[in-house]
Amino acid sequence: MSKLIPSVGLEVHVQLKTRTKMFCACPVHTDGEPNTAVCPVCLGLPGALPVINKEAMRKTAMTGLMIGSEIALRSTFDRKNYFYPDMAKNYQITQQASPICIGGAVEIEVDGKKKIIRVNHIHQEEDVAKSTHMANSTEIDYSRAGTPLMELVTEPDMASADEAIAFLTALKEILIYGGISDCNLEMGNMRCDVNSSVRPEGTEKLGIKTELKNMNTFKGIHRALTYEIGRHIEMVTTGGTLVQETRRWDDDAGITLSMRSKEYAHDYRYFPEPDLPPVILDADTVESWRAELPELPAAKRVRFIADYGLPEYDAGVLTADQDIAIYFEAVAKLSKNHKAVSNWVMGELLRTLGEKDQTIADAKITPEALAALIALVDAKTINSSAAKEVFQVLFEKGGDPEAIVKDKGLAQVSDTGAIDEFAAQAIAANEKVAEEFRGGKEAALQFLVGQVMKLSRGKANPQLAAEALKRLLQG
Repeated sequence: MSKLIPSVGLEVHVQLKTRTKMFCACPVHTDGEPNTAVCPVCLGLPGALPVINKEAMRKTAMTGLMIGSEIALRSTFDRKNYFYPDMAKNYQITQQASPICIGGAVEIEVDGKKKIIRVNHIHQEEDVAKSTHMANSTEIDYSRAGTPLMELVTEPDMASADEAIAFLTALKEILIYGGISDCNLEMGNMRCDVNSSVRPEGTEKLGIKTELKNMNTFKGIHRALTYEIGRHIEMVTTGGTLVQETRRWDDDAGITLSMRSKEYAHDYRYFPEPDLPPVILDADTVESWRAELPELPAAKRVRFIADYGLPEYDAGVLTADQDIAIYFEAVAKLSKNHKAVSNWVMGELLRTLGEKDQTIADAKITPEALAALIALVDAKTINSSAAKEVFQVLFEKGGDPEAIVKDKGLAQVSDTGAIDEFAAQAIAANEKVAEEFRGGKEAALQFLVGQVMKLSRGKANPQLAAEALKRLLQG
């Protein structure tokens, strides 16, 4: 049998960052008591009429512009009819026939290879209520119902779980950079349905498709998709029968389970939403939105490499988080040593933020302070060990690096007379190691340098210490 090639497509649901819901004036619910941010519109009460949230439409159009979509100057809303407790009026207002964004693409990179993932369309709709399933009951919170929801539908261009996660990661970065959504997966800001199938290599026709519903963690999506692709391949190679169906991921068991046969469009009895007019845009408005687009992560990576001479890896790490990218550039503009800035941000700063579970907004070390600290190291006023000690003070309390160095007595000893004395003491206390160095064992020198640093309480200039030791040992 020919090799089987996976085909993966995603339907990504993103809650938009707006003050009010999609079709009413209720505030977008982020916390508080359940079922408090509600009104007759989002509860589906008779006679309540929806009104379109203009900001939600703008943010969806902006997303399309960021990924190269064509923005429809005329788009319409439809009713998607289904009976389920999470939608009180028994239908969802969505865009099925005429979405606002057509086409587009997102570039990903996996194992050093770049690939373009095409987007079919992006449409605007409303979120459903939040369902919390208990052992013998289900709780419904309608405060989430009506939250502006953007759905981005890809073509089945991904061929692995790694590529799917790379796409979601790239999309998340774009959305955060554009201020479209917080993309907080734990809060349900970003969820997706995952469609997968396999086909023989060299053929174009897709195989039987299954859908995994409401996946909301990247780790879960990767595990579930890896399992599902493996299940498809095993079924096909052993003569089993695949059926088009919706399945759910059981994270504890590490398997997918059948939920129901896959729905088709006609199952939802779509028809035009009678209570909403078409959304009409003009070309000038779309162009004014295009002028507001931010510098996107991919462009910023290229610029960081060009402007600051950074390796591609550094640029990728620094631009993965917009706030970190902004902080790095603020420091880099104040420093002559851009690689050192990158090293400090990627190393001490990100490590400390991770250990303390904080964001850059919580850190008290200003760009000016970090640039000044790097300058002290470059001038050999302090060594790297002392610099890390100063960094921790700056991170926790802020302040001036030079003042902290002076207060703690951390200035590096570069006085050759003092270093010669420490070197002589180190040799006298470690004659055997000294003889090993004289016998040609270069590694012995590093031990003796360590002893000098210990005697000087970490203040000696390591390079001068090594030179003094060599002079005394070879003299």
